[in-house]
Amino acid sequence: MKALQAVEKKPVVVEVPRPECTEGQVRIRVTATGVNRADLLQVAGLYPPPPGVSDVLGLECAGEIVEATADSGWQVGDQVCALLAGGGMAEEVCVDARHVLPLPQGLTLLEAAAVPEVYATAWLNVFMLGEAKKGDRVLIHAGASGVGSAAIQLCKALEIDCWVSVGSQERLDYCIELGAQGGVIRGDGIEGLQEFGPFDVILDPVGASYAVQNLKMLAVDGRWVNIGLMGGRRVELDLAQLLGKRIRFIGSTLRTRDDGFKADLIASLRQQVWPMFAAGKLHPQAEEVFDFADAEQAFARLASNQVNGKLVLKL
Repeated sequence: MKALQAVEKKPVVVEVPRPECTEGQVRIRVTATGVNRADLLQVAGLYPPPPGVSDVLGLECAGEIVEATADSGWQVGDQVCALLAGGGMAEEVCVDARHVLPLPQGLTLLEAAAVPEVYATAWLNVFMLGEAKKGDRVLIHAGASGVGSAAIQLCKALEIDCWVSVGSQERLDYCIELGAQGGVIRGDGIEGLQEFGPFDVILDPVGASYAVQNLKMLAVDGRWVNIGLMGGRRVELDLAQLLGKRIRFIGSTLRTRDDGFKADLIASLRQQVWPMFAAGKLHPQAEEVFDFADAEQAFARLASNQVNGKLVLKL
């Protein structure tokens, strides 16, 4: 079957054997798959798949189940989307049946391909780990990204005020249209966010370059969830502020979590987030759809840091 792998730091379509489904897995014929920053890092040689996981790219997909056991809870012909540790950028993928979700009501498979990774990441980090609730103030760095777009919509749906940092006025306008109260353009400095704070939850994929300001902007008992290191990995902090404000600093990843953790996360998404799609409160932000053969162009587009929401590859 055709699949995308990293070859000389480029995403290249190659021929690979069809995956073999093991106990507890279902086979999905892939219609479309989302492109994530983790895929860029894997192609660059900076983010290898976890041990035992396919080196085929792709952390999510949408398609049709073509093989399932009677006890899997799924049937051949079901239209679904799935959260993956890898392997989604291929004609077929085998995945733990517990990591599969039904096609959200009202969405196409192309739209659904932009959902699992970013909504799982936003739900886990802002709401499960960050414990955001009505009355809180939430700050979302890189607000126009796929995860940021999902987090903004979830905050709006749950009546939680949120603010963002972004790269341009156009992207700030995009975030406000999605439901953010406001924000700043990072080129002007993120210090301006202090007028909107203090914040109870900060979702931060940037890391070191924002750390000092994050610490200043957090409220007492604030939760600082770090999910990336785009701005570096080393920084000097005044830990007296961390102690004085009783701040919880939470480092979080998703791809390397065990299957049981992901199953619980997917169950929470299905119960609490999926109804919001049916109610029209959440909308996948798939800015552009690329043909599978144009994967290199899609990866370059994402690497430009000019994408609002997600990019999708269709097979």
